[in-house]
Amino acid sequence: MTEQLAAHSARIGLATLIAAFMMTAAAPSSAQGVPVPKPAPKSRNIQMSASGPLTTGATAAQPPDPVIPDPRRNQPANIFASFDANQKAQAAKVSAYLSSLQTLVGNFVQVGPDGSKSKGDFYIQKPGKVRFEYDDPSPVELIADGSSLAVRDRKLATQDIYPLSQTPLRYLLSDRIDLMKDTNVVSVTSDDMFISVTIEEKQALIGTSRLMLMVGAKDGQLKQWTVTDPQGYDTTVAVYNLDTSKKVDPGLFKIDFTRYPTPPG
Repeated sequence: MTEQLAAHSARIGLATLIAAFMMTAAAPSSAQGVPVPKPAPKSRNIQMSASGPLTTGATAAQPPDPVIPDPRRNQPANIFASFDANQKAQAAKVSAYLSSLQTLVGNFVQVGPDGSKSKGDFYIQKPGKVRFEYDDPSPVELIADGSSLAVRDRKLATQDIYPLSQTPLRYLLSDRIDLMKDTNVVSVTSDDMFISVTIEEKQALIGTSRLMLMVGAKDGQLKQWTVTDPQGYDTTVAVYNLDTSKKVDPGLFKIDFTRYPTPPG
């Protein structure tokens, strides 16, 4: 029973991560749909983290404690909001960093809307390719091959297919990106630990969703991102043990339609 709950929690977190930024209300191609997460109670007991910058680099590090954003930050954006020279410079720094990445390998810790945690490994090869492998007992894998994104459940032998262009991962996987020009930036903040850039997207049928990217103020490395769904609930993914020089096997990004067929209709 414990393993089933852990696997279900990881799958819920993935559903939140993907569904929160879907540009349309179209269902995935497969018959076995990713379950839509139910909002957690507002009284969830998650503490704000006061830990230092998350560890990066090729040497092994302990999993970080993800910084859980204060839900009260999700105020309606001012359509007349403007950014000063320092905020524009910080956003440009994040854009330059994201654009400079070609490959990225590391580990991640995910915190779902209900506070549940899951861990795993990820592999990125730009443009457009990524693989997230969740540790046992979760049977979930997420694979993008450059155009499509598959959410695979090894235990059920099913996978759901989404256009990559309709998920928040497109920002991390774009070959080049200028956040100020290519996205709707609603907030840029910085302190001694992080530079945070928040992107907002509005969909007529789904509502308003947000993606907050956080990089280290000192090392300029990606630390985590948080997706906020239209109901105001967050899924946070913190990354560590980052390696930008490791060669990645192209076969990791192949979506297997033979072993995991997509049923017609």
